[in-house]
Amino acid sequence: MAGNEDLLDATTALVPPLLTALEALRAAGRYMNPPSLPDLIEAIRPQQHGLAEGLEVFQSIDWPEHLQDFVDAAMRSAGQALRAFESFEQALQAPQPAFVAYRAMGQTTKAIEALYPVAAMLPPVSRFYLEPDQRDNTELLKRLAAVDVGAQNVGLMHANNGADERGGFSVYVPEYFEGQAVPLVLALHGGSGHGRQFIWSWLRAARSYNCIVVAPTSAAGTWSLMDPAVDAQRLNALVAYASEHWNIDPQRVLLTGMSDGGTFSYVAGLQDDTPFTHLAPCSASFHPMLAEAASAERLQDLPIYLIHGVLDWMFPIDVARTAQQTLQAAGAQVVYAEVEDLSHTYPEEYSAKVLQWVQEPAAAR
Repeated sequence: MAGNEDLLDATTALVPPLLTALEALRAAGRYMNPPSLPDLIEAIRPQQHGLAEGLEVFQSIDWPEHLQDFVDAAMRSAGQALRAFESFEQALQAPQPAFVAYRAMGQTTKAIEALYPVAAMLPPVSRFYLEPDQRDNTELLKRLAAVDVGAQNVGLMHANNGADERGGFSVYVPEYFEGQAVPLVLALHGGSGHGRQFIWSWLRAARSYNCIVVAPTSAAGTWSLMDPAVDAQRLNALVAYASEHWNIDPQRVLLTGMSDGGTFSYVAGLQDDTPFTHLAPCSASFHPMLAEAASAERLQDLPIYLIHGVLDWMFPIDVARTAQQTLQAAGAQVVYAEVEDLSHTYPEEYSAKVLQWVQEPAAAR
């Protein structure tokens, strides 16, 4: 059995390189644009090598039984991260490199999910799951360190939402939640995506700024754009479910989504009989008929935070510019973010910006 010093050395050999590798993989996903793939992959290779070396040291230790949960989580995360690096490398040789890179991004999310239990064990890992500007927030770190790890109805939860399941949902409630009224975010994945993965686009912001996130998974491969009532009713039911189980601020209920999820946030969120007070579509398609079909009362002063990348190859930037102009002309309060270095990926740094916008008093917008 290894001694304490050996255990510490092995932990130090793996955990810092693992966190660095996960940040590098996140960045590769955030800035993924097919023409830039070779440069992105070249930039993250050193982190891949550092992680592989650290994992080898970590695996060489005879770990005691009482640390097995930590060991299993760290090794699963590291192994999944290395698979993500390999997929990025494979994208260089693929006939459709973007789709292989998207697979690597999904593997990155699985690595981030695998490591999350360690946040309750190691402060550096806990800080990784916070927004960068909150990692030195002493009060927040104390609250997180003091939480009861066995508390019910807080933390990350899944309802019929395994990786091979559709139609379920994942929920994140900050571990320090104590019953105060908080905003609710319903975050919709893109086409062929999954709520269990997309929730990680919002967890850092929710954990940093105290909000609840529900990330549903569409029943089919994407949202019911051709028959909106099917998924719109599910979303309304999820708001009701969250309100029954936690104290939700009814004036701060956000519907947001990426790509097809962003488009469906228009489709469902512009209806009159909806609980959503704010919308935040990202990299979404839009047609002026969506605004024409909505009532004038619904559109008047409706807060909408519209995010789109200049480099988007699926829905060109003119789609977002049309949406901005149409919605503003109809009376909505539109915040428009045209992101110069964004392709067709989700810019996670905007989750905190959008959440802070939702939390602003109406007079401040």
